[in-house]
Amino acid sequence: MDIAALKAFIAVAETGSFSLAAERLFLTQPAVSKRIAALEEELEARLFDRIGRRVTLTEAGRALLPRARRILVDIEDSVRAVSSLSGEVRGTLRFATSHHIGLHRLPPTLRRFTREHPQVRLDIRFMDSETACQSVEHGELELAVVTLPPQPAPALEARTVWPDPLAVVVAGDHPLAGRRRVPLDDLARYPAILPSPATYTRQIAERAFAGLGLELDVALSTNYLETIKMLVSIGIGWSLLPLTLIDGQVKRLPVPGLGLKRDLGIVHHRERTLSNAARALIGLLPM
Repeated sequence: MDIAALKAFIAVAETGSFSLAAERLFLTQPAVSKRIAALEEELEARLFDRIGRRVTLTEAGRALLPRARRILVDIEDSVRAVSSLSGEVRGTLRFATSHHIGLHRLPPTLRRFTREHPQVRLDIRFMDSETACQSVEHGELELAVVTLPPQPAPALEARTVWPDPLAVVVAGDHPLAGRRRVPLDDLARYPAILPSPATYTRQIAERAFAGLGLELDVALSTNYLETIKMLVSIGIGWSLLPLTLIDGQVKRLPVPGLGLKRDLGIVHHRERTLSNAARALIGLLPM
Protein backbone atom coordinates (compact mmCIF):
# COMPACT_ATOMS: atom_id res chain seq x y z
CA MET A 1 0.00 0.00 0.00
CA ASP A 2 1.51 3.30 -1.15
CA ILE A 3 2.28 5.76 1.66
CA ALA A 4 1.72 8.79 -0.56
CA ALA A 5 -1.74 7.47 -1.42
CA LEU A 6 -2.57 7.03 2.25
CA LYS A 7 -1.49 10.60 2.97
CA ALA A 8 -3.72 11.83 0.16
CA PHE A 9 -6.63 9.75 1.48
CA ILE A 10 -6.26 11.17 4.99
CA ALA A 11 -5.96 14.73 3.67
CA VAL A 12 -9.17 14.43 1.64
CA ALA A 13 -10.98 12.78 4.56
CA GLU A 14 -9.96 15.54 6.97
CA THR A 15 -10.60 18.49 4.66
CA GLY A 16 -13.64 17.09 2.85
CA SER A 17 -12.20 18.45 -0.37
CA PHE A 18 -9.78 17.28 -3.07
CA SER A 19 -8.67 20.86 -3.74
CA LEU A 20 -7.99 21.63 -0.05
CA ALA A 21 -6.16 18.31 0.29
CA ALA A 22 -4.02 19.26 -2.68
CA GLU A 23 -3.15 22.59 -1.04
CA ARG A 24 -2.20 20.84 2.19
CA LEU A 25 0.04 18.36 0.38
CA PHE A 26 1.48 20.92 -2.06
CA LEU A 27 0.17 18.89 -5.00
CA THR A 28 -2.18 19.51 -7.89
CA GLN A 29 -5.78 18.35 -7.56
CA PRO A 30 -5.39 15.81 -10.41
CA ALA A 31 -2.39 14.31 -8.58
CA VAL A 32 -4.48 13.82 -5.44
CA SER A 33 -7.34 12.31 -7.46
CA LYS A 34 -4.90 9.92 -9.14
CA ARG A 35 -3.56 8.72 -5.79
CA ILE A 36 -7.05 8.15 -4.41
CA ALA A 37 -8.07 6.29 -7.56
CA ALA A 38 -5.00 4.03 -7.28
CA LEU A 39 -5.79 3.30 -3.63
CA GLU A 40 -9.42 2.50 -4.43
CA GLU A 41 -8.30 0.18 -7.24
CA GLU A 42 -5.85 -1.60 -4.93
CA LEU A 43 -8.47 -2.05 -2.20
CA GLU A 44 -11.25 -2.79 -4.70
CA ALA A 45 -13.51 -0.41 -2.79
CA ARG A 46 -14.83 3.09 -3.24
CA LEU A 47 -13.52 5.32 -0.44
CA PHE A 48 -15.41 8.58 -1.12
CA ASP A 49 -18.82 9.58 -2.35
CA ARG A 50 -18.67 12.66 -4.55
CA ILE A 51 -22.05 14.41 -4.63
CA GLY A 52 -21.76 17.83 -6.24
CA ARG A 53 -19.03 19.66 -4.36
CA ARG A 54 -19.40 17.49 -1.27
CA VAL A 55 -16.93 14.71 -0.57
CA THR A 56 -17.87 12.21 2.15
CA LEU A 57 -16.38 8.93 3.31
CA THR A 58 -18.05 5.70 2.32
CA GLU A 59 -18.36 2.83 4.80
CA ALA A 60 -15.06 1.46 3.46
CA GLY A 61 -13.46 4.88 3.82
CA ARG A 62 -14.61 5.19 7.42
CA ALA A 63 -13.15 1.75 8.17
CA LEU A 64 -9.82 2.64 6.55
CA LEU A 65 -9.32 6.09 8.12
CA PRO A 66 -8.22 5.11 11.67
CA ARG A 67 -6.06 2.30 10.28
CA ALA A 68 -4.41 4.63 7.76
CA ARG A 69 -3.62 7.08 10.55
CA ARG A 70 -2.05 4.34 12.66
CA ILE A 71 0.06 3.15 9.72
CA LEU A 72 1.46 6.65 9.14
CA VAL A 73 2.09 7.18 12.86
CA ASP A 74 4.01 3.89 13.03
CA ILE A 75 6.09 4.85 10.01
CA GLU A 76 6.83 8.33 11.35
CA ASP A 77 7.75 6.86 14.74
CA SER A 78 10.15 4.45 13.04
CA VAL A 79 11.78 7.24 11.06
CA ARG A 80 12.12 9.40 14.19
CA ALA A 81 13.54 6.54 16.25
CA VAL A 82 16.23 5.86 13.65
CA SER A 83 17.05 9.52 12.92
CA SER A 84 17.19 10.33 16.63
CA LEU A 85 20.13 7.97 17.01
CA SER A 86 22.29 10.46 15.12
CA GLY A 87 21.46 13.21 17.59
CA GLU A 88 20.78 15.65 14.75
CA VAL A 89 17.93 18.15 15.12
CA ARG A 90 16.35 18.35 11.69
CA GLY A 91 13.26 17.39 9.69
CA THR A 92 9.70 18.67 10.11
CA LEU A 93 8.18 19.43 13.49
CA ARG A 94 4.39 19.31 13.17
CA PHE A 95 2.59 20.79 16.16
CA ALA A 96 -0.43 22.85 17.13
CA THR A 97 -0.98 25.84 19.36
CA SER A 98 -3.90 28.08 20.23
CA HIS A 99 -4.08 31.63 18.90
CA HIS A 100 -3.66 33.08 22.40
CA ILE A 101 -0.54 31.06 23.22
CA GLY A 102 0.86 31.54 19.73
CA LEU A 103 0.51 35.30 20.04
CA HIS A 104 1.39 35.89 23.68
CA ARG A 105 3.53 33.00 24.98
CA LEU A 106 5.40 31.17 22.22
CA PRO A 107 7.14 33.88 20.12
CA PRO A 108 10.32 34.18 22.25
CA THR A 109 10.73 30.38 22.32
CA LEU A 110 10.09 30.02 18.58
CA ARG A 111 12.53 32.83 17.78
CA ARG A 112 15.28 31.09 19.73
CA PHE A 113 14.37 27.68 18.30
CA THR A 114 14.59 28.82 14.67
CA ARG A 115 17.97 30.44 15.34
CA GLU A 116 19.42 27.40 17.07
CA HIS A 117 17.90 24.77 14.76
CA PRO A 118 17.67 26.21 11.24
CA GLN A 119 17.43 22.72 9.68
CA VAL A 120 14.01 22.13 11.25
CA ARG A 121 10.92 23.04 9.24
CA LEU A 122 8.11 24.18 11.54
CA ASP A 123 4.62 23.11 10.53
CA ILE A 124 2.49 25.08 13.02
CA ARG A 125 -1.28 24.58 13.09
CA PHE A 126 -3.37 27.22 14.89
CA MET A 127 -6.50 25.64 16.33
CA ASP A 128 -8.66 25.39 19.43
CA SER A 129 -6.97 23.55 22.30
CA GLU A 130 -9.61 20.83 22.35
CA THR A 131 -9.16 20.04 18.65
CA ALA A 132 -5.38 20.11 19.04
CA CYS A 133 -5.47 17.56 21.86
CA GLN A 134 -7.63 15.26 19.75
CA SER A 135 -5.18 15.57 16.86
CA VAL A 136 -2.28 14.58 19.14
CA GLU A 137 -4.32 11.67 20.49
CA HIS A 138 -5.06 10.46 16.95
CA GLY A 139 -1.41 10.74 15.95
CA GLU A 140 -1.93 13.58 13.46
CA LEU A 141 0.36 15.95 15.36
CA GLU A 142 3.49 15.35 17.41
CA LEU A 143 2.87 18.05 20.01
CA ALA A 144 0.34 20.63 21.11
CA VAL A 145 1.16 23.75 23.13
CA VAL A 146 -2.30 24.66 24.36
CA THR A 147 -4.68 25.12 27.27
CA LEU A 148 -4.42 21.80 29.10
CA PRO A 149 -7.56 19.69 29.52
CA PRO A 150 -8.81 19.43 33.12
CA GLN A 151 -8.82 15.64 32.64
CA PRO A 152 -6.47 14.57 29.83
CA ALA A 153 -7.28 11.46 27.83
CA PRO A 154 -5.38 8.39 29.13
CA ALA A 155 -3.18 8.34 26.01
CA LEU A 156 -1.99 11.91 26.51
CA GLU A 157 0.89 13.24 28.61
CA ALA A 158 0.32 16.84 29.72
CA ARG A 159 2.81 19.17 31.42
CA THR A 160 2.09 22.66 32.69
CA VAL A 161 4.40 25.38 31.38
CA TRP A 162 2.47 28.54 32.30
CA PRO A 163 -0.13 28.75 35.08
CA ASP A 164 -2.76 31.13 33.71
CA PRO A 165 -4.97 32.78 36.38
CA LEU A 166 -8.31 34.12 35.14
CA ALA A 167 -10.11 37.25 36.34
CA VAL A 168 -13.65 38.55 35.89
CA VAL A 169 -13.60 41.71 33.78
CA VAL A 170 -16.17 44.30 32.70
CA ALA A 171 -16.25 47.64 30.90
CA GLY A 172 -15.39 50.72 32.95
CA ASP A 173 -19.02 51.87 32.88
CA HIS A 174 -20.58 48.49 33.71
CA PRO A 175 -23.06 48.62 36.66
CA LEU A 176 -20.75 46.38 38.72
CA ALA A 177 -17.53 48.22 37.88
CA GLY A 178 -17.40 50.46 40.95
CA ARG A 179 -18.18 47.87 43.62
CA ARG A 180 -15.60 46.70 46.15
CA ARG A 181 -16.92 43.14 46.11
CA VAL A 182 -19.25 41.34 43.74
CA PRO A 183 -20.91 38.12 44.98
CA LEU A 184 -21.14 35.42 42.35
CA ASP A 185 -24.95 35.42 42.41
CA ASP A 186 -24.92 39.17 41.59
CA LEU A 187 -22.57 38.52 38.68
CA ALA A 188 -24.87 35.77 37.39
CA ARG A 189 -27.65 38.34 36.83
CA TYR A 190 -25.65 39.98 34.03
CA PRO A 191 -24.94 38.59 30.55
CA ALA A 192 -21.55 37.03 29.90
CA ILE A 193 -19.30 36.69 26.84
CA LEU A 194 -17.48 33.36 26.93
CA PRO A 195 -15.87 30.77 24.66
CA SER A 196 -17.98 27.91 23.31
CA PRO A 197 -19.24 25.17 25.66
CA ALA A 198 -16.71 22.73 24.20
CA THR A 199 -13.71 24.75 25.43
CA TYR A 200 -11.83 24.06 28.63
CA THR A 201 -12.19 27.71 29.71
CA ARG A 202 -15.98 27.57 29.41
CA GLN A 203 -16.07 24.29 31.34
CA ILE A 204 -14.05 25.87 34.17
CA ALA A 205 -16.55 28.74 34.40
CA GLU A 206 -19.61 26.50 34.27
CA ARG A 207 -18.32 24.26 37.06
CA ALA A 208 -17.72 27.27 39.31
CA PHE A 209 -21.27 28.56 38.82
CA ALA A 210 -22.91 25.13 38.98
CA GLY A 211 -21.23 24.54 42.33
CA LEU A 212 -23.40 27.32 43.78
CA GLY A 213 -26.51 26.33 41.87
CA LEU A 214 -26.14 29.24 39.42
CA GLU A 215 -26.51 29.33 35.66
CA LEU A 216 -24.54 31.42 33.21
CA ASP A 217 -26.39 33.88 30.99
CA VAL A 218 -24.18 33.79 27.89
CA ALA A 219 -25.05 36.63 25.52
CA LEU A 220 -22.30 35.95 22.96
CA SER A 221 -19.77 33.21 22.37
CA THR A 222 -16.40 33.31 20.60
CA ASN A 223 -13.17 31.41 21.13
CA TYR A 224 -10.87 34.37 20.40
CA LEU A 225 -9.83 36.06 23.64
CA GLU A 226 -8.86 39.29 21.93
CA THR A 227 -12.38 39.49 20.47
CA ILE A 228 -13.90 38.77 23.88
CA LYS A 229 -11.83 41.56 25.39
CA MET A 230 -13.10 44.01 22.76
CA LEU A 231 -16.73 43.00 23.33
CA VAL A 232 -16.32 43.41 27.08
CA SER A 233 -14.70 46.83 26.66
CA ILE A 234 -17.73 48.19 24.80
CA GLY A 235 -20.13 47.02 27.48
CA ILE A 236 -21.84 43.98 25.95
CA GLY A 237 -21.13 41.76 28.96
CA TRP A 238 -18.61 40.47 31.48
CA SER A 239 -16.09 37.73 30.86
CA LEU A 240 -13.11 35.78 32.15
CA LEU A 241 -9.71 36.80 30.81
CA PRO A 242 -6.13 35.82 31.65
CA LEU A 243 -4.35 38.39 33.80
CA THR A 244 -1.83 38.85 30.99
CA LEU A 245 -4.56 40.37 28.79
CA ILE A 246 -5.98 42.84 31.29
CA ASP A 247 -5.17 46.50 30.68
CA GLY A 248 -6.91 49.86 30.74
CA GLN A 249 -9.59 48.76 28.27
CA VAL A 250 -11.36 46.61 30.88
CA LYS A 251 -11.82 46.64 34.65
CA ARG A 252 -11.19 43.67 36.91
CA LEU A 253 -13.98 42.79 39.35
CA PRO A 254 -13.32 41.53 42.90
CA VAL A 255 -15.42 38.35 43.18
CA PRO A 256 -14.85 36.69 46.60
CA GLY A 257 -14.42 32.95 46.51
CA LEU A 258 -13.88 32.80 42.77
CA GLY A 259 -10.27 31.82 42.15
CA LEU A 260 -10.24 30.47 38.63
CA LYS A 261 -7.23 29.46 36.59
CA ARG A 262 -6.30 27.30 33.67
CA ASP A 263 -2.98 25.70 32.83
CA LEU A 264 -1.13 26.22 29.57
CA GLY A 265 1.45 23.69 28.50
CA ILE A 266 2.58 20.77 26.36
CA VAL A 267 0.59 17.73 25.29
CA HIS A 268 2.05 14.68 23.54
CA HIS A 269 1.12 11.04 23.08
CA ARG A 270 2.47 8.71 25.75
CA GLU A 271 3.32 5.96 23.25
CA ARG A 272 4.82 8.17 20.56
CA THR A 273 8.58 8.53 20.16
CA LEU A 274 9.37 12.24 20.21
CA SER A 275 11.71 13.54 17.54
CA ASN A 276 14.89 15.37 18.42
CA ALA A 277 13.21 18.53 17.14
CA ALA A 278 10.27 18.07 19.50
CA ARG A 279 12.60 17.44 22.43
CA ALA A 280 14.60 20.55 21.53
CA LEU A 281 11.46 22.70 21.47
CA ILE A 282 10.28 21.33 24.80
CA GLY A 283 13.71 21.99 26.26
CA LEU A 284 13.47 25.68 25.36
CA LEU A 285 10.12 26.19 27.11
CA PRO A 286 10.08 27.50 30.71
CA MET A 287 10.25 24.75 33.30
